Amino acid sequence: MGAFTPIHWILVALVVLVLFGGRGKLSGLMGDAGKGIRAFRDGLKDAGIGAAPASDTAAAKVESSKEESKG
Repeated sequence: MGAFTPIHWILVALVVLVLFGGRGKLSGLMGDAGKGIRAFRDGLKDAGIGAAPASDTAAAKVESSKEESKG
């Protein structure tokens, strides 16, 4: 109880190798995830250029309805 068995040491060694193994799989996966997020954000920016934000169009509709009811 409380002592590490050989299986525990093997698991610890595997985790250390995966996390700190230089240019390993984990750093490659994180790089790919970062590229995917960046591409998603760029896609959102490109899609938002041609369209007006929903809050602006809703505010314009409210203003026009107020003006119509006054005059």
